[in-house]
Amino acid sequence: MSILGSVLPETLRMSVPYAMAAAGGVLCERSGVVNIGLEGVLLTSSFASVACALATHSPVLGVVAGLVAGGAVGLLHGTLFARLRVNAIVSGVAINLAAAGGTRFLLRGWFGSSSNSPDIPALVALPGGPFTRTLLDPLFLLSVVSVVVLTLALSRTRFGLDVRASGEDPVAAHALGVDVVRTRVLAVTLGSVLCALGGVALSYDQHQFQSGMSGGRGFIALAAVILSRWRPALAVVLCLGFASLDALGNVLQNSTHLPPDALSMLPFVATLASLFLVKRGQLAPEGLGKHAD
Repeated sequence: MSILGSVLPETLRMSVPYAMAAAGGVLCERSGVVNIGLEGVLLTSSFASVACALATHSPVLGVVAGLVAGGAVGLLHGTLFARLRVNAIVSGVAINLAAAGGTRFLLRGWFGSSSNSPDIPALVALPGGPFTRTLLDPLFLLSVVSVVVLTLALSRTRFGLDVRASGEDPVAAHALGVDVVRTRVLAVTLGSVLCALGGVALSYDQHQFQSGMSGGRGFIALAAVILSRWRPALAVVLCLGFASLDALGNVLQNSTHLPPDALSMLPFVATLASLFLVKRGQLAPEGLGKHAD
């Protein structure tokens, strides 16, 4: 198989954690809540899905547990910022640190290993080659549907209007009757559920939980949010680009003698180069990080 033929299915498969974290980040930040805790949500949801799947012997319940765990982290982050007025950056950093340390602690305590959990079964057995299996994967299909629904919801629903109003001018939105606090908490919770879908997909793709397995994907997704100017469809397209570099690195590791560490740096180098060319505040929501009163 050619390099292109190998990279394409790998790109689609590896894009789900990036894309869903970015989609969730867009929803959070369009409501006015900075969320640098995407990495922590990916880790938490990945661990929760594996732990539940192993405990119940049900891959489906594992998926549900991962989504619930991610939503719980989002609910905590949204409540800390919107209701308790904790600095969102501080809250996000705390979530990332707690997820990194907490999952490693639970991994050792529950499974007797500091590196990885036992294997979990696949969600479903799919026929065909790598490309067909990726396209038919339920988590991939659910991710596609989620991005479409998010894009339409932000632009064509009352909830989307409230989210955008809360993110652009929370004071004016509050004066017009929008419950800014509730809208922000709900947006961050739902955004974290979207991000958690990426974490669940990551764990089922690897068939286990590995310590630190998010590998910086949450931070790259956050960069995609900024580069897309907070538009979900464009953020997903950018994530496909970052995932393609990740996939290319994996393929080249098996076909060349290039240093693996250098190849694994490709998406991070591309992210830094892209951010260097774009100013963060150019088209950011005006009310990002601000309160309604």
